[in-house]
Amino acid sequence: MLRGIVTIGIWTMASRVLGFVRDILIASRLGAGPVADAFFVALKLPNFFRRLFGEGAFNAAFVPLFAGKLAAEGREAARAFAEQSLAALLSILAALTLAAILFMPALMRVLAPGFAADPAQFALTVELTRITFPYLMLVSLAALLSGVLNSLDRYAAAAGTPILFNLCLIAGLLWLTPHVATGGHALAWGVAAAGIAQFAWLAAASARAGFALRLPAPRFSPELRLLLVRMAPGAVGAGVTQVNLMIDVIIASLLPSGSVSVLYYADRIAQLPLGVIGAAVGTALLPTLARQIRSGDGPAAADSQNRAIEFSLFLTLPAAAALLAIAGPIVAVLFERGAFGPEAAGATAAALMAYAVGLPAFVLIKALAPGFFARGDTATPVRIAIIAVVLNLLFNLSLAVYGPFAHVGVAMSTMLAAWANVALLAWKLHALGGLGVDARLARRAPRMLAASAIMAGLLVGGAHLLAPLLDDRGVRWVALAGLVAGGGAAYGLAGQALGGFDLREVGRMLRRRNGGNGKAARAPTGADFN
Repeated sequence: MLRGIVTIGIWTMASRVLGFVRDILIASRLGAGPVADAFFVALKLPNFFRRLFGEGAFNAAFVPLFAGKLAAEGREAARAFAEQSLAALLSILAALTLAAILFMPALMRVLAPGFAADPAQFALTVELTRITFPYLMLVSLAALLSGVLNSLDRYAAAAGTPILFNLCLIAGLLWLTPHVATGGHALAWGVAAAGIAQFAWLAAASARAGFALRLPAPRFSPELRLLLVRMAPGAVGAGVTQVNLMIDVIIASLLPSGSVSVLYYADRIAQLPLGVIGAAVGTALLPTLARQIRSGDGPAAADSQNRAIEFSLFLTLPAAAALLAIAGPIVAVLFERGAFGPEAAGATAAALMAYAVGLPAFVLIKALAPGFFARGDTATPVRIAIIAVVLNLLFNLSLAVYGPFAHVGVAMSTMLAAWANVALLAWKLHALGGLGVDARLARRAPRMLAASAIMAGLLVGGAHLLAPLLDDRGVRWVALAGLVAGGGAAYGLAGQALGGFDLREVGRMLRRRNGGNGKAARAPTGADFN
């Protein structure tokens, strides 16, 4: 499992770095104004449904069923199930895409009501969203192929698909902008092209893995009905979680112009550790837990759950502390140029600090949710997610709309709701017997927190000493890189000295290889890392 996490994490890190290049270009060309706001809403809507139908409810129900069928009945039975699922998902998403394109103006009045006060911006947002929306159908089908590959312990191809997304958007912004009305149009067409590229890439990877899928006529077999039954509560749960994000967009559209963009840029920085760690942990943990639970190996499942939480904290605690300590320099170095000025940088840094406090919670949700999905329980996370949505809305109203924090209140609300979600997930999973904090995790977690605090203090001092260099456009990238490297070294030394972790374990895990057969190694047990 941990080797899978590392593989996914490396590819996701490459994608996130390229994503920063993309966002730096967007910030310099569009800034934090009305065109940027329109594009980010146009991107948010298909992403909302993608996470609902593709990466969210569908995969949570599909992966355990597919992995179980693969283990119990063999490849051909698993292939037939995947083909039935592909046909059903395509028919549902094609109808949804067509309906959304036709009724986009009405949909936009619900999702971005604040834009209605500016007819030009409203019309631009509708036009851009109609261009981007077909991405939903293609990337959701790609998510099914990702689930197949992950269940085969082939993580690299699926983890690398976001790189294609970033390349398509960068190409659109650089080469298509002179030929369309705005930079927002160029980015929207880049999104549409990315959907085609990602699906084609994963279809080819599945064929290389010996799992090429045909597209049969949709029919509701008993296996597919079971998938839909399990998917239904998961769809509600994933939908509720995504409603949290859409609430943020709705609230931000009611705030001053640029609020949507500022929150996007802050979220993009927070998404680097969240995407690398959270996506990797959740993706690798679900099929591992599903196999262990199906085989009746409760101790191994409990160990996998604890190690996933430990690995999440090992990386997210220092990431959160660093983002809190040096949010200002990070935002300034990454984005402050061209149309993105000091005022936008300051507003983004303030939102980033709020997101940073919630970063461990966002990742722990990814580590805890598979504990329910692997047991076929997609209903409990639904109830918890509904509570989190209600809390997020209440926090938004009190902190952002009627409170003094404006766009920062939106980020604070998301953070508070995420921590409430973690607390409830952990409580319920423990009650189900799926979570018991072992001695190793109980011993190491507070020591990792202490090491992160030491690192944060050193980063604040280092940022003060390097302030002239961080303000110098010629060397500020080097200064920030040195500051980040110094913080990482400080965390490693402090954590090692305090006993929060043993870096030799990580080295042993990365050096471990098979006998050259190219197949994934066995999932390591807790004994491998003691």
